[in-house]
Amino acid sequence: MLKKNVPVGQLRYGMYVAELDRPWTDTPFVFQGFVLQTEEELEILKSLCKWVLVDEALSEPHRQHALKPLVAPRNAPRYQVQVAVEREVERATLAHGGTLSALHDALKAVRANQTLDAGSVAQAVDAMTESVLRNPDALMLLSRLREKGDYAHSHALDTAIYMACFGRFLELSVADIALLGYLGLMQDIGKLRVPDEILRKEERLTPSEVEQARRHVRHSADILNATPDVPPRLAELALLHHERHDGSGYPSGLKGAQIGMIGSIAAIADTFDALTSPRPYAHAVSPSAALSMLYKWRGTFFDASLVEQFIRCIGIFPLGCVVELNSGELGIVIGQHSERRLQPRVMIVRDAAGNPLKPQKLLDLSRGHKLATGEVYRIKRTLEYGKAGISAEALFKA
Repeated sequence: MLKKNVPVGQLRYGMYVAELDRPWTDTPFVFQGFVLQTEEELEILKSLCKWVLVDEALSEPHRQHALKPLVAPRNAPRYQVQVAVEREVERATLAHGGTLSALHDALKAVRANQTLDAGSVAQAVDAMTESVLRNPDALMLLSRLREKGDYAHSHALDTAIYMACFGRFLELSVADIALLGYLGLMQDIGKLRVPDEILRKEERLTPSEVEQARRHVRHSADILNATPDVPPRLAELALLHHERHDGSGYPSGLKGAQIGMIGSIAAIADTFDALTSPRPYAHAVSPSAALSMLYKWRGTFFDASLVEQFIRCIGIFPLGCVVELNSGELGIVIGQHSERRLQPRVMIVRDAAGNPLKPQKLLDLSRGHKLATGEVYRIKRTLEYGKAGISAEALFKA
């Protein structure tokens, strides 16, 4: 590894910043090592550091000032936010509840060896898609702040929301956004045919149990193939969310382009939600930790460009993310700035002593608000989802 000491005034886009002249925990950066891509990152380094260590072997001098989006088809839609998140929350709540109800009915039908009602699922997906098109932030907030019930239900719905929002971010067609939402809801439905004791087991699975657990993707495809009126490609797409870019996934060991964009999106969203949710065999990790894992796995387990786009889509500090500020206060991220990813809008809900704050305080970190000490407000760290103990509805009623 070839590292050299570079004064921050001599930094250039594409350089790989491997180490700082101070601990990473003293900065708002999530990743301990990153390719310098944006003006915002450069300005933060200039404000905090005198020099950094650059790894020349990992640097990418061909990079431009900012990460370019994936090439979209000609005449690709350019989605605009139609309503403020505060106004969309009410309709998003109805869409969220309707989708959860349709999912519950679908799972109940499969458990009873009956055919699920694809029509009701399609209606729920349409309502969810319409909310995402108006303002994706509302459903994203709801999915993270609502109390979680059964993991199968919450994981399916949250993954569907991530996938639909990501499709909008990538400027895919409305039909593809709806397909992504439908797929997120249904791709794990085959777990109903896996013994419950395997799904809920806390200890390491035996090789035989691993094989049974992995069969859920085949079961999902079988169930969807037997269901009338689902989207034509849904069954085959349900086989893809555990495939991995390097061929190490299952059930078919597909590689790279063989997985396709829809399958790659499904794999990334499914993994991110699983990592940030409590499971029988693993504790939830903070969203920043989950993003760091995805970033580490880019190009190996997941398509590198899509991982970078996913991080841009949900933000370094995702909506609904609980953050601790350098003031000691706790807040919830309720809005982001596309050009200032490290300085989101935060609703402060607990004071430095941990007491609920009434009234709550809205803080836009991009405006450079300062503490009484003169230090600029910044995010110190992220916590697991749900740590603030407040719902989306209560958040906007405050």
